[in-house]
Amino acid sequence: MITHNRRDETLRSLARLTSLPEDPPIVLVDNGSSDNTVGAVKNRFPHIEIVEAGSNLGAAARNLGVGRVTTPYVALCDDDTWWRPGGLSRAADLFDAHERLAVVTGRVLVGPTEREDPVCLELERSPLPRESGMPGPALLGFLAGASMVRRTAFWEAGGFPQRAFIGGEEQLLAVDLATRGWWLCYVSELVIHHYPSPQRDHLARRAHLVRNAIWFDWQRRPLSSALRRTCRAVSALPWDPAARRGFAAAVRGLGRVWRERRVVPPEIERGLRLLETHS
Repeated sequence: MITHNRRDETLRSLARLTSLPEDPPIVLVDNGSSDNTVGAVKNRFPHIEIVEAGSNLGAAARNLGVGRVTTPYVALCDDDTWWRPGGLSRAADLFDAHERLAVVTGRVLVGPTEREDPVCLELERSPLPRESGMPGPALLGFLAGASMVRRTAFWEAGGFPQRAFIGGEEQLLAVDLATRGWWLCYVSELVIHHYPSPQRDHLARRAHLVRNAIWFDWQRRPLSSALRRTCRAVSALPWDPAARRGFAAAVRGLGRVWRERRVVPPEIERGLRLLETHS
């Protein structure tokens, strides 16, 4: 679990996770919180391992947590998500049964009314080809706060990118996993509860989504796709302040992105294009 200045949400989610019948070892990575999150967790859950990142690393803080885990599979949680009882065991069984499985994303139920997150329907209806034996619809992306990963595959693909922060940070890792032949699947029987925190900077998150999408396109997509999608992003600039902010940040980082460019294989590009046409 990663957190930043969400003490109450962290305590609530940890209370749920520590009551699971699987009794999983839990690692909390604190992204430099100033609201005494660390102290509160130590007081209430003294057996939980805490890693203090020292500053806000965003999604890359998950790399610190995965680095402290010795189990073959790791469930990723945000400070406002937790797994339903039995889900961790079932997910581990799926990994045991499918040696090519790298990521499973579960069904997300939102708030006390347990409304299904609309993104789940998109995942369920994934148009990507489903190989024989896959335990669910094939994906080229995943929900980091509602997924379990195979630790060896996670490190093989490099973990979460250091500069993505939060917002679309999963895309590069997902595609790099798929490029290496790993499976990413949606499995609806796995249920994750999400009680969205009111402490959200929607403008910043939207800007990060725009920036990270452009960076990903120029890191992994063929030039024709990168240009087409960048032009689409430019078309939103006049009316979307978050898009302007994200685009400016993307341009500033394009030099480094270009140096890291590795174009995906044709079959992965076909999958990405297929997802575009169904979005």
